[in-house]
Amino acid sequence: MNAAVKPEHLIADVDHAHLDALEEEAIFILREVAASFERPALLFSGGKDSCVVLRLAEKAFKMKNAAHPSGYSGQLPFPLVHIDTGHNFPEVITFRDQRVADMGERLVVGHLEDSMARGTIRLSHPLESRNGHQTVTLLETIEEHKFDALIGGARRDEEKARAKERIFSHRDSFGQWQPKEQRPELWTLFNTRIRPGEHFRCFPISNWTELDVWLYIARESIPLPQMYYAHERQVIRRKGLLVPLTEVTPPEAGETVETATVRFRTVGDMTCTCPVESPAANASEVVAETLTVTVSERGATRMDDRTSEASMEKRKKEGYF
Repeated sequence: MNAAVKPEHLIADVDHAHLDALEEEAIFILREVAASFERPALLFSGGKDSCVVLRLAEKAFKMKNAAHPSGYSGQLPFPLVHIDTGHNFPEVITFRDQRVADMGERLVVGHLEDSMARGTIRLSHPLESRNGHQTVTLLETIEEHKFDALIGGARRDEEKARAKERIFSHRDSFGQWQPKEQRPELWTLFNTRIRPGEHFRCFPISNWTELDVWLYIARESIPLPQMYYAHERQVIRRKGLLVPLTEVTPPEAGETVETATVRFRTVGDMTCTCPVESPAANASEVVAETLTVTVSERGATRMDDRTSEASMEKRKKEGYF
């Protein structure tokens, strides 16, 4: 019988050459964005993918400096942007603000509640998921700050609609994505021409997988919100998911609240993001666990993606991330 092997011992034997190649490609894309657009910005929510893109941006534009709180000195050539629904997990917002403060970067926050006050967003009821409504606030933030490119952490392995994305994803003057009108990207050549009012969404880690992301987090010791690792949380079992107990996701009639050891594979609006049961307490253990999963993190944890097969594509055509 084979003796048990600790996850960290397995990770040490992994060939990281493919990570070096993915990192090189991502840094090249980030520099292309900075060189091609006048007013780019980096979407930073505090989630794991945006944390990876932020580290790649540090490597692309900053100098490594062990004495600096973030480990890198210098300034990014673009601000960070977050669309705050008002239903974000408090732990993530605290992490976001601390990370930005340590880096000394500028953070632009678009508040969904400001859109509600303007009347551009109307909820059908107070506890309605605000996740899909982010599109309006995002487009208003783009218009206000005249951004012509937004760098995001979307990956093609996450969901069917995102698998159709180009690395440089063109959006029309209404902020809409038209999958049949995307531009060829042969030989890593990008057509970045835009008309007034149009913009691009740029995805440096398009070709990464969830496993690649966690391998990179483990290798680079990238800080994340603690909720990405095993912790005890009150949850409700609903439709095959573990719904976190919060003020905006209370138990329904006949449901039981229980305490479980969970972690989050992805982090978003509290009304649609669910954890999974897991004992993984660090990045190496998450890597070992990720090697065995057969469902993408969105498929396993996002209630909003279960409404229909085309739910994400519909939102993206309207201007979603």
